[in-house]
Amino acid sequence: MEHTKRYTVITGASSGIGCETAKAFADRSKNLIIAARRTENLETLKREIAEQYPALDVVVRTVDLSVLENVYQFYSSLKGFQLETWVNNAGFGNYDSVAQQDLEKIDTMLRLNVEALTILSSLFVRDYKDVPGTQLINLSSCGGYTIVPTAVTYCATKFYVSTFTEGLAWELIESGARMRAKVLAPAATQTEFGKKANNVDTYDYDKAFGTYHTSRQMAEFLMKLYDSDSTLGIVDRETFQFELRLPMFPYANSSTHNQHPSK
Repeated sequence: MEHTKRYTVITGASSGIGCETAKAFADRSKNLIIAARRTENLETLKREIAEQYPALDVVVRTVDLSVLENVYQFYSSLKGFQLETWVNNAGFGNYDSVAQQDLEKIDTMLRLNVEALTILSSLFVRDYKDVPGTQLINLSSCGGYTIVPTAVTYCATKFYVSTFTEGLAWELIESGARMRAKVLAPAATQTEFGKKANNVDTYDYDKAFGTYHTSRQMAEFLMKLYDSDSTLGIVDRETFQFELRLPMFPYANSSTHNQHPSK
């Protein structure tokens, strides 16, 4: 069935920043497609939004995006929808030395943080890059611009997200595409991240960090990025101030040493 409404897709929407981002877009009267592994959490979120905004359509997709086959199937399942914004929020972290890190966990993290995000971004750009008003927002981290001790591999995945998205942003602008790609880089945020990254059942952000943002605050920052012409929304890891900025990584579009396309 072909849907005439336009939708915002949010992955990792069952908790934390993804959940609050869904509520923030609902506040803007945006129809939603919310995706994550935990159906019960997604259905609870759907009911909460329906109670406040009964006219909105909220579509639930239960999916584990760390499985490559599921990534393609998930995107294919949305072919009947008209998409407007895509937020790649799904991901998790890991605190451990490279020598001691659990490689099975790292394998899953790489597939989710890097592979799934790349594939979903690429498919969305392929289909919607020339549609006015479309946006892709990828969740990175201030650890995607700074190497954090005991989180080296996690930071490396987020450096990838940052460079990939910044490069895509330049590519879209230079090609005259209508879509804009943006990257959000939070610092410490009170979510389930701490438990997952440390392999613990409980995690106290007051003891671990002292200073942090709530998921709702980060969703508010994401909406500021969404409303802006900036490519990057980043939290300063020392001051915890949020800034809208131009891309930070050098873009060698004017270099004479770039590969020349064959004629």
